[in-house]
Amino acid sequence: MDWGNVTAEDLIGALREVEWTSPPRPLNEFFSRFSFPRSYPKWSSRLKCNLYYYRTNYFVLIVFVLGIACLLRPLSVVASALSALSIALLNDSFAASFNERVTRTVRKFSPHLAAKLRPPHMPVIRGRPSVKKSLYICGQPRWAFVLLFSAASFLLWYTSGTLLFVMWALGVGLLVTIIHASFRTPNLKARLNTFREEFRAVWRNYSDL
Repeated sequence: MDWGNVTAEDLIGALREVEWTSPPRPLNEFFSRFSFPRSYPKWSSRLKCNLYYYRTNYFVLIVFVLGIACLLRPLSVVASALSALSIALLNDSFAASFNERVTRTVRKFSPHLAAKLRPPHMPVIRGRPSVKKSLYICGQPRWAFVLLFSAASFLLWYTSGTLLFVMWALGVGLLVTIIHASFRTPNLKARLNTFREEFRAVWRNYSDL
């Protein structure tokens, strides 16, 4: 893949659809082979490639920095958890997995209630859904839960008075992520992983035809 031609919108879309359940890359790989990009196009291509390939490592890094900040502000732990959950629900695979686990848990106590939590029936035209498949959580659109958790986390941040402190911690985590992604030389594994993801995407599109 020519990462220089990948836009920020394409990268965000890929991060939403890709699986996030893979374990982080080994530390000896994560902290090796750094070099200074020779030009702006090379830096842009490297940044997007590393953000995609080391996405799990960067997520763990940011959560770790925020965790240290939250230990100093106990009430912010709950607010951080709600914020992280609202952001994670923007990823398609996480939202589908979250909905499945919640429904499965509810089914153990009340099968009748679990049946009501199913998503609404989507009309089908010529063997295909009439609109792009939407994700539902407990029978409600995903954005409703994203807004709910975001509002709850904002309320906790506001009442705890630690929003500015944690925002500084978040800024540090993002800054470290950008610095690492800018100077970490993309390795052969990253390129092979990218090609594999491209093949899977093409195969999924071919299977849907």
